[in-house]
Amino acid sequence: MALMERVATLIRANLNDLIVQAEDPEKMLRQVIVDMQNQLRQVKTQVAIAITDQHLLAKKQKEHESQAAEWFRKAELAISKEQDELARPALEKALHFRATAEGFEKQLRHQSEEVENLKSVLERLQQKLSEAQAKSDILAAQHRRAKALERAGDARMRVENGSNEMTIDRARNKIADAEAAGLAKSELASQSLHDRITALEKQDQIEQLLADLKANRLTKKMP
Repeated sequence: MALMERVATLIRANLNDLIVQAEDPEKMLRQVIVDMQNQLRQVKTQVAIAITDQHLLAKKQKEHESQAAEWFRKAELAISKEQDELARPALEKALHFRATAEGFEKQLRHQSEEVENLKSVLERLQQKLSEAQAKSDILAAQHRRAKALERAGDARMRVENGSNEMTIDRARNKIADAEAAGLAKSELASQSLHDRITALEKQDQIEQLLADLKANRLTKKMP
């Protein structure tokens, strides 16, 4: 059956190998999922048909077994009435329905096995579909995370570049501030030296005036 061959191929497929080999794993998995969903619908239809046939065979088997039992009853009735000429055809009918019922029973066993096989295939295909959907979700999440990391990396690079420029600017400002501070200290040092010399000169002037005043007083006291 072509359908079962296609389904078997999908079930045997190693999704991890397909992902590794695929140029676009997400696209490949989406296609696999679509194929599996299509096959799943067809298998479900086959299962439904097989179960219907199973019930029909069971019904026919039961009907023929009932017919066989009925004709055996009629044959026994004819025998009890010593009507062998009626018993013989009744037994012939009973044997016919019994043989047919046995044929339906054999078909029913095969059909029941087919139904179980189809149910097993359906279950495995559903599991494979769930696996493919889970892997597809994981790949999609990984793709989104990779994109987010890429955007974050770009943003970090922009920030770092801006930070480097700011660092350079800060360094330049610090150098300028240091130069200005050095000049200020130098000027303050020069001014301090000037002030000290001026103070000394002023002190000498005061001492000189004091000496002059003392000398004048002594001169005035002399006769």
